[in-house]
Amino acid sequence: MTKRPEEIALMAEAGKLLAGVFGRLDQLSLIGMSTMEVNDLVDGYIVNALNARPASKGQYGYAYALNSSRNQVVCHGVPSPDDILQDGDIVNFDITLEKNGYIADSSKTYLVGAVAPAAQRLVQVTYEAMWKGIQAVRPGAQLGDIGYAIQRHAQRHGYSVVREYCGHGIGREMHEAPQVLHWGRPKTGLILREGMVFTIEPMLNQGRREVHTEEDGWTVVTSDGQLSAQFEHTVAVTRNGVRVLTLRPEEAAIN
Repeated sequence: MTKRPEEIALMAEAGKLLAGVFGRLDQLSLIGMSTMEVNDLVDGYIVNALNARPASKGQYGYAYALNSSRNQVVCHGVPSPDDILQDGDIVNFDITLEKNGYIADSSKTYLVGAVAPAAQRLVQVTYEAMWKGIQAVRPGAQLGDIGYAIQRHAQRHGYSVVREYCGHGIGREMHEAPQVLHWGRPKTGLILREGMVFTIEPMLNQGRREVHTEEDGWTVVTSDGQLSAQFEHTVAVTRNGVRVLTLRPEEAAIN
């Protein structure tokens, strides 16, 4: 379950490349683009510019380089040429990248154009909740500490935490042990040890936490039709705390 330092170094290399993919997306206005156009851009950039592999392609039969989850879509949204990003949308792009046999996983929710204050607030609090979870990571802490930190922050701001989906261990495989819940009780669950690597990826809903999967078998939406947002990083437990392997340049001051 734990990774050797040389393995973490390779994952950090993949994570740095993945951070660059989001840097590329940051340059786009997104308004009027289809989610399939974004997918194709990401696919080409990972393969041609970074000489890496979009790890989600072919995983569980999935055909694309990213998940695109817009507005009421919680996660696993499938890119489509008919899914056009509109002024005022929020959209999460969830991307995995493999380099030298190791995988990094990250996601970011984007504000498309002029977004309503209530939607902006959901996105900001979701981002903060992810960081609350990350800041709970250290040797000797427990998985329940991460979930509790996220859940407390979300509920303090009036949002619900999706419980059907969670973070996960990661390395040579996209999904490894352990499962990392985004809700829970402090001082419960697996004790964290140096060398563990996993994702923290909370999904917060404006309304109720209940979700359902649409007929395509992938797209998960809020049951009440209200907005959902998500952020994700891949992290490693270090001797003294935590290292964010997918950290983006603008986040250096946070970490």
